[in-house]
Amino acid sequence: MSILSNLSRRASKLLKSKNATGVLAVARPSMSTTTTSTNLKEVLAELIPKEQTRIKKFKQQHGNKVIGQITVDMVYGGMRGMTGLVYETSVLDPDEGIRFRGYSIPECQELLPKAPGGGREPLPEGLFWLLLTGQVPTREQVDWVSKEWASRAALPSHVVTMLDNFPTNLHPMSQLSAAVTALNTESSFARAYAEGVGKAKYWEFAYEDSMDLIAKLPCVAAKIYRNLYREGSCIGPIDPGLDWSRNFSNMLGYADDADNGGQFAELLRLYLTIHCDHEGGNVSAHTSHLVGSALSDPYLCFAAAVNGLAGPLHGLANQEVLAWLEALRTELGVGEGEEVSDERMRDYIWNTLQSGRVVPGYGHAVLRKTDPRYTCQREFALKHLPDDPMFRTVSQLYRVVPDVLLEQGKAKNPWPNVDAHSGVLLRHYGMTETNYYTVLFGVSRALGVLAQLVWSRALGFPLERPKSMSTDGLMALVGAKPR
Repeated sequence: MSILSNLSRRASKLLKSKNATGVLAVARPSMSTTTTSTNLKEVLAELIPKEQTRIKKFKQQHGNKVIGQITVDMVYGGMRGMTGLVYETSVLDPDEGIRFRGYSIPECQELLPKAPGGGREPLPEGLFWLLLTGQVPTREQVDWVSKEWASRAALPSHVVTMLDNFPTNLHPMSQLSAAVTALNTESSFARAYAEGVGKAKYWEFAYEDSMDLIAKLPCVAAKIYRNLYREGSCIGPIDPGLDWSRNFSNMLGYADDADNGGQFAELLRLYLTIHCDHEGGNVSAHTSHLVGSALSDPYLCFAAAVNGLAGPLHGLANQEVLAWLEALRTELGVGEGEEVSDERMRDYIWNTLQSGRVVPGYGHAVLRKTDPRYTCQREFALKHLPDDPMFRTVSQLYRVVPDVLLEQGKAKNPWPNVDAHSGVLLRHYGMTETNYYTVLFGVSRALGVLAQLVWSRALGFPLERPKSMSTDGLMALVGAKPR
């Protein structure tokens, strides 16, 4: 079935989501009409005025409607469950998982164009087109993005010099953040704002910066990897005939991966697609949104997002999971090619929980089912590395851990999330440097937060400034007596 007929079939299909009160609501991408132009900026220029008009009318008619309530627990609990910002590119449903412009991960795997020559995983270029436009792109449109990013990829010399002079004990995420910050010398948005450009054109310069930054990120990330783990060897040139992920794979040092059917490049395509966005309330997305609301340029916004992603409760979790898996196998005395019984694994998990520790990679702040990002990585492993010892351990944990967590009764979500799987796949293909894993997460996350940033400027979102209160003020507000 063709992409167009798939879109036609889907046009009449309702997507399930929940509003702030938990009532089922109908939601569909608002920009699903196919556009034939291969120039992404031209497509946006056509879509933005229509969306501006639609939202202006909606605000005029419903701007004073109440959409929820805030409790004291929410205020102290990290604002969990508060509906407080608009984020266009993705929505996380507790039961359905992440949807990119209304499309689930399996649907994106089916509909988005693949790499020529038998690729099976979606190209991140196609996902970026979808995030920006709400439209599933054609092969020609995705090829345009690949070539456009290749043409913008060169790094300024001062950033290369800075990366080459970083000490080897500086964490890869710190290097990524610093390099992205330094790249803002190239910011079209900052220059245009300084020259007094009108607000109506903000999105155009945010778009140019976002395209430039996404194009350059694999070069920055590969340079960091080569400097830290490959004795500073050259990252090599960008090939304009290859897709973004394939070029990234080559620069990392996996150019000979073609002899293995290009599996690492395929893994990168999947990884960079599924980690790109997770609605607007997570730390990296919200940080980018917040900093952008001050009209900081996209480089500074994304650098701030990287710093949030570097936290152990966010992007750094994937390396922590792999370290825990390796420690588990060591403590249980599991050698290569060996396994332990489910009963012994169950005892280990119980001992872990009873000692006050957690099982990393299980549970999620929002999701209440197995993370679809975990599932698609599991399917990749079942196809390409079913006998990998670490993958077999991950599969065994999937059988054992949810039942233990349910029996314990404390976990709201006993199912695995994306971090429970990603490190195992990277390790299988020889990327054993766990400190680097979150850099890959960061390269992917740029697609989502920068797509949203373009729309934030197009829709004229204002400076974000929520009200804060002291504990005494909050007590007085609810009629409690301060001690």
